[in-house]
Amino acid sequence: MSVFDVLKERGFIQQMTHEDEIRQLLEKEKVTFYIGFDPTADSLTAGHFMQLMAMSHMQQHGHRPIALLGGGTTMVGDPSGKSDMRKVLGKEDIARNADCFKKQMERFLDFSDGQAVMANNADWLLGLNYVDFLREIGSHFSVNRMLQAECFKARLERGLTFMEFNYMVMQGYDFLELYRRHHCTLQLGGDDQWSNIIAGVELVRKIEAKPVLGMTFTLLTTSDGKKMGKTEKGAVWLDPQKTPPYDFYQYWRNVADSEVKRCLALLTFLPMNEVNRLGNLKDQEINQAKKILAYELTKIIHGEEKARKAQKAAETLFEGGADMQDVPTATIGQDLLGKSIIEVLFACRIIPTKSEGRRLIAQGGLYVNSAKVESIDLKVTQDLFKDGMMMVRKGKKGYHKVVVQ
Repeated sequence: MSVFDVLKERGFIQQMTHEDEIRQLLEKEKVTFYIGFDPTADSLTAGHFMQLMAMSHMQQHGHRPIALLGGGTTMVGDPSGKSDMRKVLGKEDIARNADCFKKQMERFLDFSDGQAVMANNADWLLGLNYVDFLREIGSHFSVNRMLQAECFKARLERGLTFMEFNYMVMQGYDFLELYRRHHCTLQLGGDDQWSNIIAGVELVRKIEAKPVLGMTFTLLTTSDGKKMGKTEKGAVWLDPQKTPPYDFYQYWRNVADSEVKRCLALLTFLPMNEVNRLGNLKDQEINQAKKILAYELTKIIHGEEKARKAQKAAETLFEGGADMQDVPTATIGQDLLGKSIIEVLFACRIIPTKSEGRRLIAQGGLYVNSAKVESIDLKVTQDLFKDGMMMVRKGKKGYHKVVVQ
């Protein structure tokens, strides 16, 4: 089975510029391909991880990945999928974020002996002469056609800056540079990058007269089209300091029944016969599939030991029989004793906003030591700390320990 068949069977592939050529290329040759990652934060997310899984499948079949860090493109910002202009980052922040991305990627791809390449488009974008770039590259882009791209059409009414309008040209130029530097002939990416990928393919074909190709992957979304990997606190991060292993495990343990099969196929290496078996379980039995999904995914990201601890912590709270040390813990100072429960939980970052705390209490979704919190005026006193800790539950499954320093 070729990697094309693997990606197809597991549900990755969404659109292709030249399907027959891509299939034949991946079946008969070893290709160099790339995916771009703009370092807009100091950690990769669950959405990025799906792209890394695709790269890993490709590498396991002998193809060479280029992980392209967008040190240059991040300074402009990709308008794709955004209703407003992205926050503009400085060079130092972008460089620091890129270093964080690089360290995380090295855990999932083998960069030894040239089996994969780490590149940064700052190397060629930041030193460009603007007039020369317009003459050599800009002349190959039709503004009329660019305005038809979904990434721009959605922004025209709200406002699209000229800076952002350049993003597609810059990404197209990335493909040209990677073709010239590494003989890269295939660009991959999320389906929201389709317009940008087409632009790069067409640019290389026009200038180099070479048959380069493009392919997009499905986006990690729920059945109703919402982006997966989002919580009330924000993104599900790969950095354990931003999303602790227990919280990471619990996110995947609690996905909707309808998402389990898809997540197992896209985000784990379990064989497809097992994915199909688990994904077809019904009613209470689907919970076993969710546990396997959460464990396998946490193991890949955080290692087997952390996955086991997260699993044990979950069993403590839902099934009994394990210790409590791996439940997420927040520490408060003595100065917070006597404050309201909302103030304390906000200070601990257990709730993202005080209004969220008030909403939880109003809806009957906040518990302290198994007792429902009935009033926003509940004071956190020493009496609430049993055996040195106060147990907080948000909703049905969001458990946290609070201890006093």
